[in-house]
Amino acid sequence: MYLLHSERIIHSIARRLLMIKLLKKMKGREWLMAIICTLLVLAQIYFDLKLPDYMSDLTVLIETQGSQISDVLTTGVKMLLCALISAAFAIGCGFLASKTAAGLSYTIRDEVFARVSGFGQKEMLGFSVPSLINRTTNDITQIQMLVAMGLQLMIKAPVMAVWAIIKIVNKNWTLSVITAGFVAAILAMMAIVIILVVPRFKKVQKLTDQVNLVARENLTGINVVHAFNAEEYQNDKFNKANQNLMNTQLFNQRTFAVMMPFVNFAMNALSLVIMWVGSSIVNDVPAAQIAMRVSTFGNIVVFGTYATYVVMSLMMLVMIFMFLPAAQVSAGRINEVLQTRASVVQGSHDEGGPEKGTVEFRNVSFHYPSSDKDVIENISFKVAQGQTAAFIGATGSGKTTLVSLASRFYDATSGSVLIDGQDVKDYTFDALYDRVGYIAQKPVLFSASIKDNVLYGESRGEKTEENAVDAIKIAQADEFVQKMGGLDSAIAQTGANISGGQKQRISIARAIARKPEILIFDDSFSALDYKTDAALRKELETKLSATTKLIVAQRIGTVRHADMIIVLDEGKMVGIGTHDELMKSCKVYREIALSQLSAAELEG
Repeated sequence: MYLLHSERIIHSIARRLLMIKLLKKMKGREWLMAIICTLLVLAQIYFDLKLPDYMSDLTVLIETQGSQISDVLTTGVKMLLCALISAAFAIGCGFLASKTAAGLSYTIRDEVFARVSGFGQKEMLGFSVPSLINRTTNDITQIQMLVAMGLQLMIKAPVMAVWAIIKIVNKNWTLSVITAGFVAAILAMMAIVIILVVPRFKKVQKLTDQVNLVARENLTGINVVHAFNAEEYQNDKFNKANQNLMNTQLFNQRTFAVMMPFVNFAMNALSLVIMWVGSSIVNDVPAAQIAMRVSTFGNIVVFGTYATYVVMSLMMLVMIFMFLPAAQVSAGRINEVLQTRASVVQGSHDEGGPEKGTVEFRNVSFHYPSSDKDVIENISFKVAQGQTAAFIGATGSGKTTLVSLASRFYDATSGSVLIDGQDVKDYTFDALYDRVGYIAQKPVLFSASIKDNVLYGESRGEKTEENAVDAIKIAQADEFVQKMGGLDSAIAQTGANISGGQKQRISIARAIARKPEILIFDDSFSALDYKTDAALRKELETKLSATTKLIVAQRIGTVRHADMIIVLDEGKMVGIGTHDELMKSCKVYREIALSQLSAAELEG
């Protein structure tokens, strides 16, 4: 039990340190606004706590015979001025606190987005896309809300409480003890609530990630859902995740719901007890000592007001504690992203290697971080400038993994991958991707014009319309681009308004427009008809004869004319050579070829 308690304390301290780390990200302007806001809060507290003194004076004036109405009005005007000045300071502080919180959230969101942009496949799989979206939006919003309220309430509440306690501590020990008892009861209640709720806030964030994941899957695959009449299944799946989130949130909110009525009851009960005990104290003063009785009555009224301020301060703290646990969890999740270093780090080499347009694998093996089994094992080959190397094999044989290593989405577990005779690990990212044009297995397009999609990113290729037109023609996309209305035609998000083959051709044009030394096609011809496939390959050989081409494909027709065909089977290279050579020497290749084409077609 002691160890468990110690562990909770350590975790609590760690969460607070993470919050401090995030607050340190405020820039000079935000710090200045925060300091001004703090000064305004202190000034506001000063004028708020002047009111009970004037109230005491007003009580004495009313109870004293012969008091002038002008004195009563003067005291009332002073009270009104204090209230107006306090309200003005509160408005100014609220404005500055909101600006500070918005500036901090902007800085954190910018850093999180930049860090995620540098993540590789390993980090993306570790966090998952829905979780990263949630951390970039909801978690940062939690921090923003805490800072906006905290700059006002977290400063005002303790300062007001301490100041009010100093004002009343020597006035009457009986009433001070009563007030201390109520304060202790409220603090104990707050501690119980925090102990019950804090562990569940981390669970809430994970459940929110799950709801986000299910909703995202449903929206992305909506056509499949409709086609298989799986609406009911998806609804049940979402309802389960949503129900778990709702139940956890209900527990948290119900627990917090107990706090405010309890504190309100304590505040009203404290006022009642102070008045009840105070009346006894006033009655104990001899009736003949009118001035003493009036003074004592005024002190009790002031004491009751200050005691109310103490409880009000605790109410403010309750409001903060309603946001603090969630913000602490969010701070941990944000810092987890910011502290994660990408596993693939760029080198310092930004010039070309000793060769040009070459790709070489030297005894390369690779396994994913989640497994110890090699996906590819001891692969060695070299492709010269202008050559076409094709990779073929059964599904899961390691073809995509192989070209991903050349694109440096992962680093080889052992061995070396060289581009232009230089290890890919030595290149800066700009230098490497200037030399490599990659076409993904699943084409990704952005919600922009066709021209913007083709000329996407920074590269050695010129950002001109002529470059885009040339790339589109080579990719055999000119005809359908013209039918859509030209280069300025809009592409919907993920390319939802064009076909799979059209997406692939736009993706190929995007890679060609970069003017790379090496083009990597990761099964990028799969959605093309045979005629378009043949025409595209012919254009690549004619117009880009000096460009090295690595092609992953399933069709024999796509790879048979390559200068070098590499056959993979369960991660091992079982054959290398031309089509004719492999038909004679490689059983795996021959089986693949005969499964797609007849012997007569292969001869032809």
